[in-house]
Parts: sequence; structure tokens; C-alpha cells
Amino acid sequence: MLENYFPVLLFIGIALVMGILPLALGKLLGPNRPDEKKLSPYECGFEAFEDARMKFDVRFYLVAILFILFDLEIAFLFPWAIVLKEIGTFGFVSMMIFLAILVVGFIYEWMKGALEWE
Repeated sequence: MLENYFPVLLFIGIALVMGILPLALGKLLGPNRPDEKKLSPYECGFEAFEDARMKFDVRFYLVAILFILFDLEIAFLFPWAIVLKEIGTFGFVSMMIFLAILVVGFIYEWMKGALEWE
């Protein structure tokens, strides 16, 4: 009974060795010259030496929301395109309404200047 699990245990062992060995070799053989800049936190392209509660432009949020919106649009368009023959005219009209709503929102954002970057 236990011999049935041997291939699984062997696979887990090999995976652990292949995962841990490069990390250990890098730690042992790699140069270790930390300085103040290397040890400082870095995040999102902002300077880490300023106040953590600094204000930044709301356009970052708008661009992120637009990216998510149009990314989801593409996620809906691919399956729709695959089954377009099966869903017929109703599916086509439904997607055109969906896209029209998105285009109206995009034009509104464009006219308000949300996409203008200084």
C-alpha cells in the first residue's frame, strides 16, 4: 500500500530540492553588500523617504479603474465572439448596448480631461 505513494513522495522531494537548492546557492555564493539605499523600502515609484500620508493625484485611481473596466470588457468579448452564431441577433444587440454604454463612459472621461496627463 505504501509503495503506491512512493512516486508522489519522490516528486515532492525533487520539487523541494529544485526550489530550495537555487535559493541556498544564491545565498551562499552571491555577493552580500547591503547599504542604506538597498535596505530602504521601495514601492510604486514613489520616493520612500517622504511622509507616508502624502496626497497624490486622483488620476492614478481613474487610470486604474479605466484599465480594469476595459480589461473586463475584453474578458466579456472573447466568449461572446466564440458563441456569437449560437446566441444570434439578441446576443449581438445585447453586446452592442453593453459596448455603447462603455463608449459613452469613455467619452465622458475623455471630455472631463481625466486622461490628460501633465
